Amino acid sequence: MNDFLTVKIQRLRSDSSNQLPCYMTTHSAGMDLYAEIQEDIILSPGERTLIPTGIALELPDGYEVQIRPRSGLALRHGITLVNSPGTIDPDYRGEIAIILINHGTEPFLVKSGDRIAQMVFSRFVRAQFIEVSELGITMRGEGGFGHTGKK
Repeated sequence: MNDFLTVKIQRLRSDSSNQLPCYMTTHSAGMDLYAEIQEDIILSPGERTLIPTGIALELPDGYEVQIRPRSGLALRHGITLVNSPGTIDPDYRGEIAIILINHGTEPFLVKSGDRIAQMVFSRFVRAQFIEVSELGITMRGEGGFGHTGKK
C-alpha cells in the first residue's frame, strides 16, 4: 500500500539541525517526533513538562494528528504523555509541543534531538446531534464500566 497523505510542515527555528518527523520502518503507523530544546531538561519522578518540537503542520481538512507515547520510553523509563492521545486539529498552526511526564523512579534526561513521542495521522468525521426523548433499546442497555466482564 503506497497511499500517502500530503502534509505541509514548517521548521520554526532556522538554526535547527533536528531531523524532521519520520517513520522508523516501512510499516510504522506513527512518525517519531524529536525534542527541539535549547538546553537539556531533567524530568524528575512525578514531574511533567512541555517539550517543544520546533515544527508546525498544515493538515488537510478532515484529518487530525494523534500524539502518542513511545512504548520504549514507557517500558524502560516510565516516560509517557499526560494527555494521550493528544489531538492536533487541522486548523491549528502553532508549534507541536509534547507534555511528557515521568512515572518512573529515576530522573530522566531529555536532550535536543531525542525521540520523545510519535504522531499518527487519522481521518475523522464531525457529528451533528439530533435531540430525542429516548434512545433505542439494546441488550447491554446502561451497563457501563466492567459490565461486559460479569457472568
